[in-house]
Amino acid sequence: MMDFPIPVRVVGAGSHVEEDELVYMAMPQGMETFRAPILPEPEEIAAHGAAKAALQAVERALAEVLADGENRSVTLADLSAEDRALVNSVLGEGEVSACVQAQSGEDRTVQIQESVYAGIWRVLHMQGDVVVLDTVEIGTIPRVLEDVAHQDVRETMERWSGPLPPNVQNAPLLLGEIEDQFTTWQAGQAAYVVNLTLLPMSNEDIGFMDHHLGTGRVLILSRGYGNCRITNCRVPNTWRVVYYNSQDIVILNTVEIGALPDVARAAREDLEDTQHRFREVLAWLEDGQ
Repeated sequence: MMDFPIPVRVVGAGSHVEEDELVYMAMPQGMETFRAPILPEPEEIAAHGAAKAALQAVERALAEVLADGENRSVTLADLSAEDRALVNSVLGEGEVSACVQAQSGEDRTVQIQESVYAGIWRVLHMQGDVVVLDTVEIGTIPRVLEDVAHQDVRETMERWSGPLPPNVQNAPLLLGEIEDQFTTWQAGQAAYVVNLTLLPMSNEDIGFMDHHLGTGRVLILSRGYGNCRITNCRVPNTWRVVYYNSQDIVILNTVEIGALPDVARAAREDLEDTQHRFREVLAWLEDGQ
């Protein structure tokens, strides 16, 4: 039999072979949800009256915060190491942590860990390795983070003169847009978000922009859905907010102009849920009486 002179091309479903396989960036696969901490037995907490009193003070402070919206703090300075450990055990560790880094020439820092109850925070003021102030703060976000961000603001944004560095093309125009926003933003307005991921920004552009915005002392990490890293800039009401997937690859890179970003804050609904859960915990501990 002679070969058929015309090449046959099979068409239809399943006949097409992709020459290049599409590779998709991995997105976050899981979301952090409430997980109750391992609680001490009621009899154990009953033997530590100071720890129990501190937890009851946290409950009262939470009710006051829900009433007027102002943060409250409960000091743990007078607690023994055992009492403090029990308080930490009941509070557990939530999805948001933060730190205030030391100023140049100083060694005073602040370490913050949200508990598993949104809006209840452990706040440690450190002098080197020594704890100088130990509190539980109740509120949407610890006040020190916003206070330090305000203190870090320079009087003016840095200016560039002369030829631009190599590969820097779009950053100067973007800095002008950001400056227009942070000079006119007022408390209560919605945040203005610049999505750098969608813009034609080279690595040099981003480095140039970050140099002029400056980097402050506040660092916040949130693990709610994937990972989010927030740092304050040295210009008013401006934050660098970067999201990562589970492989620590950047999936969203932004500049946010406004109040401290909502991704790090506890909402009022979170505080109301916390009040319900925390009352249940204290009721459980009361059974040891």
